[in-house]
Amino acid sequence: MEDTSTIVAAHTQDLNEADRTAIIQVCREACNNPDFQRLFSFLPPNGLHVLGYSQSQLVSHAVVTTRWLQPEGHALLKTAYVDAVATAPAYQGRGFGSMVMRHLAWRIRDEYDIAGLETERIAFYQRLGWQVWRGPLAGRAKHGLIATPDQTGVMILLLPRTPELDLESRLTIECQAERIW
Repeated sequence: MEDTSTIVAAHTQDLNEADRTAIIQVCREACNNPDFQRLFSFLPPNGLHVLGYSQSQLVSHAVVTTRWLQPEGHALLKTAYVDAVATAPAYQGRGFGSMVMRHLAWRIRDEYDIAGLETERIAFYQRLGWQVWRGPLAGRAKHGLIATPDQTGVMILLLPRTPELDLESRLTIECQAERIW
């Protein structure tokens, strides 16, 4: 039987309980991390999920939420921040993750200034056009900047509205309750 792949995009608020359960299962299996059980408690209703299916089974996922990166010398950039990128282990290496990430990049290109994420899988994202931020990183909090000198794996994807950037300059992001990056 021929394997048919499909990509679907949906906002968090439009996902039913079965969709949410399937997303959590794929993320937990792929990342071996039980914290994904709480994924939907962190996501805003307008988060954009890109779902990759083989036949009718969810096998790959990524979600975009709006955050605000600020490269040194620039105004805040509306950022498509990518999280929970996962492909079920039995489907890894078969192009599902790449397909989801390419579709995600296409979906966000006109709405955002830039895309960002944090990963340990640098080579995967570089193949898809993402670039490592090489300069110092920090979080923006009410009381000032919080340096994150040990942070690695922050990457950006240039979009049509991205200004010219120096990837060696400082990059900051707003702090969230549970994390900086």
